[in-house]
Amino acid sequence: MEFTKLTEIELSAAFDAHVHLRDGEMSQLVTPTIRKGGVNQVYVMPNLVPPITTVQQCLEYRDRLRAIEPNVDYVMSLYLHESITPEVIREAKKAGITGVKSYPAGVTTNSSSGVLDYETFYPVFAEMEKQNMVLNLHGEVPSTPADAPTTRDSNAAITILNAEPAFLPTFKSLHARFPNLRIILEHCSTAAALDAVRACGPTVAGTITAHHLSLIIDDWAGDPFCFCKPVAKTPEDRDALLRAVVSSSGRFFLGTDSAPHASVKKRGEDKVAAGVFTQPYAVGYVLDALEKGVGRAVIGEGEVSNEVLEGFFAGWGRKFYQVDDTKNERVVLRKRQEKIVDVLKKDGVDVEVVPFRKGEQTWSVEWK
Repeated sequence: MEFTKLTEIELSAAFDAHVHLRDGEMSQLVTPTIRKGGVNQVYVMPNLVPPITTVQQCLEYRDRLRAIEPNVDYVMSLYLHESITPEVIREAKKAGITGVKSYPAGVTTNSSSGVLDYETFYPVFAEMEKQNMVLNLHGEVPSTPADAPTTRDSNAAITILNAEPAFLPTFKSLHARFPNLRIILEHCSTAAALDAVRACGPTVAGTITAHHLSLIIDDWAGDPFCFCKPVAKTPEDRDALLRAVVSSSGRFFLGTDSAPHASVKKRGEDKVAAGVFTQPYAVGYVLDALEKGVGRAVIGEGEVSNEVLEGFFAGWGRKFYQVDDTKNERVVLRKRQEKIVDVLKKDGVDVEVVPFRKGEQTWSVEWK
């Protein structure tokens, strides 16, 4: 097919392997937008306040999400915390919980209870390996404090620009020590991260967001609604991500990392909250980015095949997570038939969220 000439595409409903649905009013606002984006199955992040660290908390959270939108399949995770033990892992497996998400302490939203020392969790990872559970890694290290002494050693100072490459040795060492543990390097944002995943065995995969396929440094440096963690990097990194979508043969798949924040948290306070909200237009954003990639000759017209789209959006992620789309639903997408709202709001809900690329056109979604 000639992808850029298509005005309509029919695909399997998507599996989004990385979503933030929050809780309370924010969850009431954003959870109903999952299906609007062409998605019917999601892997839910556990970094609530307080974080989801027990099986009971996790199952109760899933029940709250189901009450808001029952037509979505919620695949659940626990937050890697000092209270997580091998016993908790065994209990989680029996309860149908799929994985555990690791956040380095302090690097992103609600990560203050995150990991300081990965070796501490080796017994947990060993049990996850036995139980065939997934370890999801936020692949960054904390930035060097601004008042730390300067040094000539270029590897000593960590900023948001090199926080992901600095984590890759830890990522590789975890895979080497636990070769049968299913590991996902989340929201890859650099060519180096892609290469690190490719260098690992078949138990390792990576997710790619919708927004990292479009953004570069200059975009978020001037727009708080494009600021996320990990930050978007160079044009070369963005283009490497686009090539990975069409050439990975299953090593990379969609994980939007859609992360809603109240609009006041993105503009109007002393610090900008990290997160880009893409849920209502998830599949459309990716299609738009691929079209632009073809236009820049980063990827070839023929590389954006139906097989690639079905794999990246649905098949590859479900295969890695070992989950099925029991409904076998399909969606029809139509080019530039949907206008992205300026602000997502809902009657009876006080919080409002500004989506990525507000006011622009993208693909509409119709469920078959």
